[in-house]
Amino acid sequence: MMKKYKLAVAVLLTLTASSCKEDLDLKPYNALTTEQIVNTVEGLTAATIGTYNYIKDPYYMRNYHMLSEYASDNVSLSGTTTDDLFYAYNYRHLKNQGNTEMIWRKGYQAIYSANVVIEKATRGDNPVMNQLLGENYFLRGMIHFDLVRFFGRPYTDDNGESLGIVIKTNSDVKERGSRAKVKDVYAVVISDLLESIKLMGSTKSNIYASKEVAMALLSRVYLYMGDYDNAYKYADEVIKSNRYALVSSANLGSYFTVAPGGDSKLQETIFAIKHELKDDRGDDSIGSMYFTSGGMGYGEMYASESYRNLLDKFPNDLRHAFVRPNYEKDKDGNVMLDGNGNPIMAKRNGYPIYYVMKYSFQDGVETLSSPVIVRLAEMYLTRAEVSAVRGNTADALADVNIIRTRAGLKDKELFAVDNMMGYTNVLDVVLDERRLELAFEAQRKFDVFRNKRTMVRNYPGTHLPSGQVTQEIPYTSPRVIYYIPQSELTANPNLVQNPE
Repeated sequence: MMKKYKLAVAVLLTLTASSCKEDLDLKPYNALTTEQIVNTVEGLTAATIGTYNYIKDPYYMRNYHMLSEYASDNVSLSGTTTDDLFYAYNYRHLKNQGNTEMIWRKGYQAIYSANVVIEKATRGDNPVMNQLLGENYFLRGMIHFDLVRFFGRPYTDDNGESLGIVIKTNSDVKERGSRAKVKDVYAVVISDLLESIKLMGSTKSNIYASKEVAMALLSRVYLYMGDYDNAYKYADEVIKSNRYALVSSANLGSYFTVAPGGDSKLQETIFAIKHELKDDRGDDSIGSMYFTSGGMGYGEMYASESYRNLLDKFPNDLRHAFVRPNYEKDKDGNVMLDGNGNPIMAKRNGYPIYYVMKYSFQDGVETLSSPVIVRLAEMYLTRAEVSAVRGNTADALADVNIIRTRAGLKDKELFAVDNMMGYTNVLDVVLDERRLELAFEAQRKFDVFRNKRTMVRNYPGTHLPSGQVTQEIPYTSPRVIYYIPQSELTANPNLVQNPE
């Protein structure tokens, strides 16, 4: 599984030359001995930044996005492609699928790196060392959580009794582990996050782990388990920490164009993977598939008809800013109108173009963005979901309305116990609001299947075979998750494949 990954001094310190470097004064790699790398604050800091870089790497972060968001009902691909993203999008998974192989490999590389620091760091009275140790517990827990959701069935299917992934909590590269049950992987994730909360403080910016970052992710983990009491507890603690605040309605449309980092007090972003101009991947960036301008990006994956219909229920919703319709233009660049004076939609292969704008134009660069992993709006919606499950309708709607009010909606556009606006189930209200607010942020797929619902994709797009007008994936489908990469099965005979 690990394929002889070693803690190479030059490699780890080369990785520190990244946008994650903030307020660090590191010696050049050749000024540090191997012993210093693994036994000093300076060396362990370098190794920790190297771990952040593993998840920042497009082979991890871009594939993470594609494997989750492209399998949702928020998106519609306007053509076919030889890129393996196509198999995530259309649910025709392969056992030798390149994007699953890369996220598995990069994930375990990052876990290995975190394990080295956990084994070498000494907890005690040094708050810097404790923080480093806590960050590595956080990263190890987060990556196990990422991988188990791709390769193991949702916890709520069977209380985690099915097979998940290999648990790796040491740096032994010769160990060939077998797949643990999903519930056992979640137990390690929770243990790591709880340990990180004990060790970390609240001073680092939102491009690093901190106490509140771990609490926010822990809230998500518990929600995905169906442990609603703890999901509510940790979401509520993050909200009441007063370290974060929802971005204003006036600034909502530009929220994702602002780079994270610096003083995270009173920012909405709890944790993000920061990219600067030197990190821009151009056509290999997340935003390249969602938008194209001036020859940059492909612009082939659009907001789905299904998502747009939900959004269009309320024309005043400020979240329309994240979906940009593209219109036909004449040779002078003027929008062309039909006989009724309406703008003519531009199309690609017959599919209307609705660009997704959450991953473009950071610092004015078309393909640059810093993916947001967790933000305050999610914490309100987690509280709302728990309240809905508990039957506390008024509390659930109150939290939903906080998000809707920020989105520019008011009066009759807000929910009330006596004004459900056509809904009969408050959980449906919350899940639709999660879909609206967190669209294109790699959560929708998990929200549908963990709630034992069907992914309904009955809208135009190349996920539909020729002549087919519907695609509905029940939560019981084996293709809710991906195959274990065939290359890993070959390298590790202790692994077994997911069902066909």
